[in-house]
Amino acid sequence: MPGPPPAVAAARLAVRRWLEDAGPTPDSLVLVACSGGADSLALTAATGFVALRAGLRVGAVIVDHGLQGGSATIAARAAEQCRALLPPGSPVEVGRVHVPAGPAGPEGQARAERYAVLFAAAQRLGASAVLTGHTRDDQAEQVLLGLARGSGARSLAGMPAARSFGGTEILLGRPFLGGRRSRRAGPDGGITRDQTERVCTELGLDPWSDPHNEVDDYARVRARRALRLLEDELGPGLATNLARSADLLRDDADALDAAAEEAYRSLGAPPWPVAGLAALEPAVRTRLYRRCAREAGSSGTDLTSEHLLAVDALVTDWHGQGPLHLPGGVRAGRGKDGVWLRGRT
Repeated sequence: MPGPPPAVAAARLAVRRWLEDAGPTPDSLVLVACSGGADSLALTAATGFVALRAGLRVGAVIVDHGLQGGSATIAARAAEQCRALLPPGSPVEVGRVHVPAGPAGPEGQARAERYAVLFAAAQRLGASAVLTGHTRDDQAEQVLLGLARGSGARSLAGMPAARSFGGTEILLGRPFLGGRRSRRAGPDGGITRDQTERVCTELGLDPWSDPHNEVDDYARVRARRALRLLEDELGPGLATNLARSADLLRDDADALDAAAEEAYRSLGAPPWPVAGLAALEPAVRTRLYRRCAREAGSSGTDLTSEHLLAVDALVTDWHGQGPLHLPGGVRAGRGKDGVWLRGRT
């Protein structure tokens, strides 16, 4: 009996490997975040197939951002396809959100609202993991944006294949990113955007094409176009190499983040004594600033190395400079008690 088409087989393998490494307990619930686009439909199809055979329950959550006409119809169509792809009785929910104006911009605000809906659904349904359809191409674009912004190693490490969701035991998973895993040696190239489109073609699915993917106002769209131009000039494989570089950098970034966490436990919350900060390695200090700036309200995508180096100058090159303004309304400065960092009051 012939096996599944190549793209379908690759998507299923990516999900199976992720589940093997994440180790959800039998009969636990895994949710897929589905927009109705090719990436998330391919992930829904692969997860529905693999999870059932792994003794897991599976469901889907569709988030209607209401950012364009007909969004409710698009969400309803995505839900209909999810129900057809998943075992009978699987939970399939549609959540509508309002995307307010905010310091993170429309992309960042929409992402924050989307993840809030996904996290709430996971908690309410008792899910062990929420999976998203980010591909190897998304990873490469993320790294390219980090390079363009002058961000540090954590930004260049891209998106992890798995992390804690909301500081809980629920996992946020990205099976299509591939990457090194604890149970196997060597890099795994992940699944490309083209492959997810082939999955939809091979399974007869009808993915939605987001018109925002062609709007130059969004940084991710410009990064996608720039990546195509760079591959034309430098040759194919650039996206794969950027994603691989992110994977290799993640170990380094994790080690430095652990050192910064130890420094935070030692120094406590700001204000920090200047002598205590000066005793730390520069790479550890900047991670300490990033950690606290994000807790205070800065977006990780908007916080660049330039911001962090300016904070570090309060320790290494202090000459009375005034409070610094960081993204998200966060400020940093130096006073009699040392270096302080706080959000909006």
